[in-house]
Amino acid sequence: MLEGILTLVFTFAYLGGFFFILGLIPPREEKRPTLEAFGLTSEKKKKSLFSALRVVALVNKPFVIGPLRNRISKDLIVAHVNITPEEFFLLKEAGVVLAMFVSFPVVKPDFLFAWVCMCLAAGYYIPEFWLKGKIKTAKAVIVKELPDAIDLLGLCVNAGLDFMLALRWVVEKSPPSIMIDELNTILQEIGVGKTRRDAIRDLALRYELPDLSTFSRTLIQADKMGTSVTEALNMLSEDMRLARYRRGEQMALKAPLKLLIPLLLFIFPVVGILVAGPILLDFMQNNPFSKLGGGK
Repeated sequence: MLEGILTLVFTFAYLGGFFFILGLIPPREEKRPTLEAFGLTSEKKKKSLFSALRVVALVNKPFVIGPLRNRISKDLIVAHVNITPEEFFLLKEAGVVLAMFVSFPVVKPDFLFAWVCMCLAAGYYIPEFWLKGKIKTAKAVIVKELPDAIDLLGLCVNAGLDFMLALRWVVEKSPPSIMIDELNTILQEIGVGKTRRDAIRDLALRYELPDLSTFSRTLIQADKMGTSVTEALNMLSEDMRLARYRRGEQMALKAPLKLLIPLLLFIFPVVGILVAGPILLDFMQNNPFSKLGGGK
C-alpha cells in the first residue's frame, strides 16, 4: 500500500514538473487572422492538435542532441515519418506513461522496481521497433520499384530527352510512391544548387542499399567519364532485371525452409492425432494384454 502511494506521489510530481517547464516555453507559432473566426473545421482541429503536440515536444529538445538527434533524424527521413526527433521522443514518453497506466492495477508491491524498469523499457523500445519496421518496409518498396523507375528513365532517355527532363517526366507522370518521392527529392536538391552527383550519392548513402549504390555509382561514373547516359541506363536496367530474377529465385528456395516450421509444429501433430488417436483409444478400451494377464 505504501509503495503504491509513493508511486502515485512520484508520478504527480513528475507531471507537475513537466507541465511547469512546459509553461515556461512560449509558443512561437505565427498567428494570422482568418475568415472563419468562429468555429473550427476538422482539418483545423487536427492542425491545432498537432501544433499543441509540437509545442509540448519542445521540452525534449535538450535531451535530443548530438549523435542521438542525427540518428533519429536519419531514421525518420528514411522511414518517411513526418515528425521531428523531439516529437518522436515525446512518443516514447507517452508510451512509458501508457504502459504504467495499463499495468498499474496488476502490479505487486514486491515487484515495483522491476515494473518501473519494464515500463521504461517498453515505452522506449516499442516506438524504436515501430520505426525500424517502417524503415524495413520503405527499403523493400525501394528495391521493388527501382527497376521500374530505371526502365522508365531509360525509355525517356532513348526517346531523346535529357536525363533531368526524363527524371522530371517520370516524377510528374508516375503515381505517388516512395521511389518517386526520392526522385522528386533529387530534383528539388538539384534545383536549390546541389550538383547531380551529390544528390544521387546522398540518395544511396541515405538508404544504404546495394541496388541504390549500383544505380548511383553507374550514373556518377557516366557523368565523370562523359559516356552516354542512355547506354548506362540500358545496362543498369538489364542488371536490375537479372537481380530481381535472382532475388525471386532466392525467395522461392527459402520458401520450403520457412514452411518446415509450421509444418512440424501445426500440421504433423494434427495428422498424428487423426491417424493415431482412434487406434490409441481402441487400444485403451480393448487392451489385449489385460486379458492375457487375467488368464494367468
